Amino acid sequence: MAFRKNQASLTAKEKRDFVNAVLALKRAGRYDAFVSTHNSFIISDTDNGERVGHRSPSFLPWHRRFLLQFEQALQSVDPNVTLPYWDWTADRTASASLWDAGFLGGNGRSSDGQVTTGPFAFAAGGWTLNVRPDSRSYLRRSLGSAVAALPTRAETESVLAIQAYDAAPWNSSSEGFRNNLEGWRGVNLHNRVHVWVGGHMTTGMSPNDPVFWLHHCFIDKLWAEWQRRHPGQGYLPAAGTANVVDLGETMKPWNDTTPADMLDHTRHYTYDTGF
Repeated sequence: MAFRKNQASLTAKEKRDFVNAVLALKRAGRYDAFVSTHNSFIISDTDNGERVGHRSPSFLPWHRRFLLQFEQALQSVDPNVTLPYWDWTADRTASASLWDAGFLGGNGRSSDGQVTTGPFAFAAGGWTLNVRPDSRSYLRRSLGSAVAALPTRAETESVLAIQAYDAAPWNSSSEGFRNNLEGWRGVNLHNRVHVWVGGHMTTGMSPNDPVFWLHHCFIDKLWAEWQRRHPGQGYLPAAGTANVVDLGETMKPWNDTTPADMLDHTRHYTYDTGF
């Protein structure tokens, strides 16, 4: 059973093993497929049309499946590697430990946003972007430049307190926990973090930045925490809707996974307890 840890509590070896597994997937040509998949669903998911990965109730189970697939890819390189999470309510600055040169590397330079430190810097030689929004093949970040502050603990608690999972019209205008967590309503959690990191994290190709996985791992942990706090509430919609994924319907691009299959994360991995 995989155990996902806070990145702040990883040992030096655990950080090194995670980075090495990510770089190995990149060298093998396997990493870019995750970037392409995510981007294709950003493009296709719309408020008034079919929506699977974003702007919809399946945002959370879709990304849970996506994270699990990536974690399994990492484990095919190193069976001991699991996904860490970034608690951005606690590690809130550009000097937090995840941005160390020995882990994810730091901020992009002011002139062009290029990340120049750490294993994912272009100059390090192992992280050339192939699926990219323009001709620049280096990773870009602009930590804190577009939005001043990451979500707080109090803001996150206010979203965890929401009772209903989701509601019609099942898109970015919906009330409910999912849409407040995704960030289209309320205090804006998930979306705000993408914008705070900046660079490639503001594009559909956001998995080009490995911090994507740590961010979404925390989003997944928050969903697990919401499930623990609201055992009487479940995934909605159950059935009979158009353009969104009902509880028992399969989620593209997989032909074997429904939201119902993703409700119990403990079949695959666990987190440390509590928020």
